[in-house]
Amino acid sequence: MSQPLPSLSPAPVRDPVAEVHFSIRAIGRDAWNACFQDQVEDYDCLLAIEEAGIEGFEWRYITIVEDGRVSAAMPAFLCPYALDTTLEEGALRRMVRRVRQRFPGFLTLRLACLGSPCTETGAVGFHPDVALERREALFAELLSFFEQLAATEDCALMGLKDIPQPIVPALDGPLSARRYAMIGGLPTAWLDIDFKTIDEYLARLSSGTRKDMRRKLKSFGEVRVEIRTDFGDFLPEVMRLYHDTRNRSEWQFEELTAGYFEGILSRMEGRSFCAFYFVEDRLLAANLIVHDGRVAIDKFFCMDGEEGRPYNLYFLSWFTNLRYCLEHGIGRYQSGQAYYENKVRLGSTLTANAMFFRHRNPVLQKILRLVSPLFSTDEVVE
Repeated sequence: MSQPLPSLSPAPVRDPVAEVHFSIRAIGRDAWNACFQDQVEDYDCLLAIEEAGIEGFEWRYITIVEDGRVSAAMPAFLCPYALDTTLEEGALRRMVRRVRQRFPGFLTLRLACLGSPCTETGAVGFHPDVALERREALFAELLSFFEQLAATEDCALMGLKDIPQPIVPALDGPLSARRYAMIGGLPTAWLDIDFKTIDEYLARLSSGTRKDMRRKLKSFGEVRVEIRTDFGDFLPEVMRLYHDTRNRSEWQFEELTAGYFEGILSRMEGRSFCAFYFVEDRLLAANLIVHDGRVAIDKFFCMDGEEGRPYNLYFLSWFTNLRYCLEHGIGRYQSGQAYYENKVRLGSTLTANAMFFRHRNPVLQKILRLVSPLFSTDEVVE
C-alpha cells in the first residue's frame, strides 16, 4: 500500500511516497537502522518480535521514502484492545469484567497503534540527513497515512504508544491538529553508570538502603548466577517462570511466547543475554537483557514468586546487571516500567511517557477524552 505525497520542502524531492509493509524484512536492516541509530531495540529486535507468533497482534511498518531513501519510519501494530487494560484494580475494573462476562466485546475496540507492544518506548525514526525543521512535516505525513491505513484495516481506535515526554513537543503540532488525546503512560526508569565500582555506587545510596542492600547481597552465597546467550533445555522452565510472574502483574497486554525469548537471543546475538539464577539445581529466576554497548535494557525479569523471594533474587539481578555494565563499558542501565519504589530507592531516574489516542467517530472521541483520566497509567513515586 503506498500513496504519493506532496513535496514537503523547497528542495527538490522526487516522488516522496508513504508505504506500509507487512514485514520489516521488506525495508531491510540498513534502511531501518539508519532511521533509528540511537535505539537499542532496532531492526533485529523488531524482527524477533514479528517472528515470535504473539497471539492477537498484526505487525505493520510505515515509511516515508524520498529519492529512494527511507526518510522517516515507525513500527505499528493492530489488535483488539480492551479499554480497561490500564485501569487500576478496583470496583470499576471489576464492574467492567462482570459486564464483559455477558457482553464479551464490551469496551473492546480494534486498535491501530504506532509503536510496538514489546519495546520500551515508541519513537519516530528519521534518516540523519533529514533536517530538523522538516521532521514535523514528515511526521504529519506519516501520521496521515497511518490514519488511512487504520481506516482500511477497519480500526476504530488509533493510538501512539509510550512516547517519551522529552520528544512529545516535537510531535505536538500534528497530534493536536488531528485532535489526539494524551494520557499518561508508565514512566521509564534508568540509571547512569557514572561510577567505577559497586562500592562507589552503594556509597551514593541512603544509609538505610545501603545497609539493606549489603544484607540482601549476602544471598549471593546461596545463589549461582549464569550468564547465557541461549536457553538450551531451560526454555520450558523459563516460560513457567515468565507465566508465574505475568500472572502476578496488574498490567497485562501482550503475552510473550517461547519464540520471543529465543528470537531475541538469536536475532540480537552479541547484544543480548539471559542471566539464570539457580539455588542448588533449581532455576528460580531468569532475566533477559538487550544492549547496544551504550545502554542496557532489562526486558523481563521472571521469578518463582514463592521460592525465589527468600533469596532476594530481584536485588541480586539488579547488581548482576550493574556489574555487567561496568565490565562491558555500558553507560546506562534502563530497568523499564513499573515497580518504581525499589528502582527510585536504588538511584534510578524516571522519564515520563505519554500515550495518544483518537477515535474515528468524533462523538465517541469526545466521550473518550472526558473519561481518559480514568485510563491513565502514569505512576508517581514520592
